[in-house]
Amino acid sequence: MEITEKDIKRISLILLVVFLGILVFLIIRPVILSIIAGLVLAYIFVPVYNWTVKYVKSKTLAASLISILALAIIIVPLWFAVPAMIDQVFEVFQFTQEINVQGFIKDILPGVSEAITTQIVITLNSALNGMTSSILNGLVSFLLDFPRKALHMVLIAFVFFFALRDKEELKEFAAGLSPLNKNQEKALVKQFKDITESIIHGQIIIGLLQGIFAGIGFLVFGINNALLLTALAIILSIIPVIGPSIIYLPIFLYLLATASPITAIGFLLYNVLIVSSIDNILRAQIVAMRTNLSQVVVLIGMIGGLFIFGILGILLGPLILAYFLTILKAYKERNLSSLFASE
Repeated sequence: MEITEKDIKRISLILLVVFLGILVFLIIRPVILSIIAGLVLAYIFVPVYNWTVKYVKSKTLAASLISILALAIIIVPLWFAVPAMIDQVFEVFQFTQEINVQGFIKDILPGVSEAITTQIVITLNSALNGMTSSILNGLVSFLLDFPRKALHMVLIAFVFFFALRDKEELKEFAAGLSPLNKNQEKALVKQFKDITESIIHGQIIIGLLQGIFAGIGFLVFGINNALLLTALAIILSIIPVIGPSIIYLPIFLYLLATASPITAIGFLLYNVLIVSSIDNILRAQIVAMRTNLSQVVVLIGMIGGLFIFGILGILLGPLILAYFLTILKAYKERNLSSLFASE
């Protein structure tokens, strides 16, 4: 088979594209999570941007206003919360060193033998020390690595701004690269959009709301280190199946042993009737409205994503897993049999 000049040019072009693609990957690899974070954040604020641009009539001005709003929502609370949380972490660390765990267990479970009590004390002390040490190490690492993280934050802000302002151009560019015909593309995009909104609204935003209500309960019932506990409750609320009950049930037992039984029961009722209801009613309704995505898939995706991508993996993990399952389902139903066919 004779290789023509046209074939050589085609092969050269393919090799050039592959070579440049590898270089592009190496360039964006250190910042790819920041780029994705900016895109996801822009996706969340798109409804607010669409509403704003109707009144200001300028995409640049609307994107600038939304960027300022997003920075205020994210940075201002962190500016005041982080120093307070650092203080509370040290308070918790000191408390764990001074707490009489053995006496507390005997008050809660008076019939337990001394050997079992000792084993429980050793286990709890190890868990508490490990948790507080991990939090302290995380805070120290964050402070030491702050300059690099600040650069990532700046990149997120730029990606967020341009993704909002140029979202139509980005959408057209992505559609132009798709091998699907219009009908197939529309069907899959709708499924991807439903999955994305289900996870963002049903898991992230509802989890954030649930954690905030748990924090209100900590403040109302006078629980010490409420800010730190609220942050933990938010993280646990975002993760399906687990939830903030891991925090409020031990606090209920602690109140039962050290405070008024009425206060303890009131605290438990608040969390069961209000905090847990947010998860059981709102989250289930939002997820059901958008997609029949299993909570097991979300849980596996969040945990796996957390190990691979860090904190952003809580969102990316389930999205990647859900997108993959959606494509497999489409293939199984032979929706992709004419994937590369023209309209």
